Amino acid sequence: MSHIEPIQSHIVSQGRVADPEVLPRAERRQFAAEYKLRILEEADRCTQRGQVGALLRREGLYSSHLTTWRKQRKSGEIAGLAPRKRGKKPVPRNPLSAENEQLRRENARLQKRLHQAETIVAVQKKLCDLLGLTVPPIEQNGSDE
Repeated sequence: MSHIEPIQSHIVSQGRVADPEVLPRAERRQFAAEYKLRILEEADRCTQRGQVGALLRREGLYSSHLTTWRKQRKSGEIAGLAPRKRGKKPVPRNPLSAENEQLRRENARLQKRLHQAETIVAVQKKLCDLLGLTVPPIEQNGSDE
C-alpha cells in the first residue's frame, strides 16, 4: 500500500472527490467600499480575545486587509476604500498639445518652403551674373530682419 492510498481513501470516504482541474490564473479579489466599512465596524466591535481572528476566518480575510483598510479609513480616503484599477495611470492630455503639434508641423512646412525659395533666388542670381544682367536690390521691411 502506497502513501497516497490512505489520503485518497480518506477523501472518498468523506464523500468528496478532489477536483484535479487547475485554474489557469487566479483572480484578484476586489472588495466593495461598503463591505470594507462593514468588516471594519465589526472588527472594532470585537472585544474578546480571538473574536477578530474568528471574523477573519469566517470572511476569508487576512489581518493585512484590516491594517490597510484602517489606514485608508484614518487618512479619509473615501476613494481608497473603493477598488482601484491596477497598472499605469493614463496621462492627462494637455489641451494645448494638439494646437502646439499643429503649429510645429506648419512651422516645419514653412521652413521647407522658405529654404526652397531661397535656393531658387540664389540660382536666379547666379543665372543673372552669368548672363550679365543686373538685378535690382530686394527691399526688406524691418520685420524680416
